[in-house]
Amino acid sequence: MIEWDDVRYFLAVARGGSVRAAAKRLGVNHATVLRRIAQLEESLGTHMFEKLPSGYRLTSAGEEVVDLAHQMEASSHLLETRVLGRDQSARGLLRVTLPPFLATHLLMPDLADFARLHPDIEMEILTTGEVANLTNREADVAIRIVTDRKTLPLNLHGLKGPELFSGVYMSRERLAAWHAGASDPVRWIAIDDHGIPRWVRDGEVHTTGIPFRTPDAQTQIVAAQQGIGMTKLPCFVGDTDPLLARVPGTDPPMHGTLWLLTQGETRKTKRVRLFTEFVSRRLAAYAPLLAGLSA
Repeated sequence: MIEWDDVRYFLAVARGGSVRAAAKRLGVNHATVLRRIAQLEESLGTHMFEKLPSGYRLTSAGEEVVDLAHQMEASSHLLETRVLGRDQSARGLLRVTLPPFLATHLLMPDLADFARLHPDIEMEILTTGEVANLTNREADVAIRIVTDRKTLPLNLHGLKGPELFSGVYMSRERLAAWHAGASDPVRWIAIDDHGIPRWVRDGEVHTTGIPFRTPDAQTQIVAAQQGIGMTKLPCFVGDTDPLLARVPGTDPPMHGTLWLLTQGETRKTKRVRLFTEFVSRRLAAYAPLLAGLSA
């Protein structure tokens, strides 16, 4: 008898290319992954992987098994979501994924309100820029910033929220110094590896120094607060920060549209419905702030 859990570990190694990657994804140790793979190979009477210096590569038998394993995984997820869809109690685990900015600078008071209203719902908030796979039940609800509606997966149910705009901000003290004629270089604070936008160089307040880079959003804000330079932030972050001011001569560009996404039968569970309806109302109330109209 083949155990589904063994197949699940097999798929994790096949996808990650290593035991280490599979262990991290599944939240287990290295030895557990090896043991599960060995159990599956013993059940099937053949080796699934060839161990190479670069990682684990599927054998010919493993290649044949992987397609069937994907079918087993899809069937397992379908079974789970259909059972969950019948769960109409306002209790149980609710996993929500959203970008860190939205959680820490906008929605945390609302998440706290929801938690107080529904004390029997266990909440797990996943703040990440990575896109969670709802089909694989990595989360129950995803709040995403979508720039192109066509990129939304067809198998997800979407509830459209307000539009989100961004602005260019620097510290109020640094901007006042610039107005007073300070000659210190104004750096562009970047949160990615892209070059300095041309409009930043040519604007009324233009960058004159080399970039200041960080992959961390909170560090980006603190760097702007400390007068290092200017940076692009969502309006709901920059407009509500007393230490920051919009850079003159820049209009808030469109950042994207907020969407609440759920999948299949999962969205029919009471806790998911309660949450999406609650957050949708709160987001609608934030529309002026999100559009940069409340400064």
